[in-house]
Amino acid sequence: MTRLVLASASARRLDLLTRIGVVPDVVDPADIDESVLLDELPRLHCARLAAAKAQAVATRYPQAVVLAADTIVVAGRRILPKAEDEATARQCLALLSGRRHRVLTAVTVIAAGTAHHRLANTVVAFKQLTKAEVEDYIASDEWRGKAGGYAIQGHAEAFVRFLSGSHSGVVGLPLFETRALLVAAGVAFG
Repeated sequence: MTRLVLASASARRLDLLTRIGVVPDVVDPADIDESVLLDELPRLHCARLAAAKAQAVATRYPQAVVLAADTIVVAGRRILPKAEDEATARQCLALLSGRRHRVLTAVTVIAAGTAHHRLANTVVAFKQLTKAEVEDYIASDEWRGKAGGYAIQGHAEAFVRFLSGSHSGVVGLPLFETRALLVAAGVAFG
């Protein structure tokens, strides 16, 4: 039986995998520099990080299938940060309020030394947020550590007036793309 290693500390990714009947044998997060390179475009940045995470962990488990992903929120060509403080979360929400943005999630699977990649590109539009909505959301603390300062699987889902693409990709792991990669790598589903 093929061992599966999830190269992520994200509880959301682990939960999403269980929704499609996959339980990793090992969870071993990659510790890589996630800085944006000079003039790096969002799609390339996201794909590079997923591949780097997978490769870093694959060196520790050469006989296993390694799954890694990276999710970013993009407004125009600007990559929004992971919100670690209230000021950053407020800035992200102000930028996203009343407009469309993209959520990119890159997935890399390495099996038998070969890497395969997929990218989910989802368009999300937020309603115009009131000051009270922003303050209530900040008080929820859901935004902490989240790309773009929000978690669609929580209270922020009420802000979404339009979504085209992968809802699970916005959460952190596009299940359609992930399942296809895992099937191709020989991972058995429960």
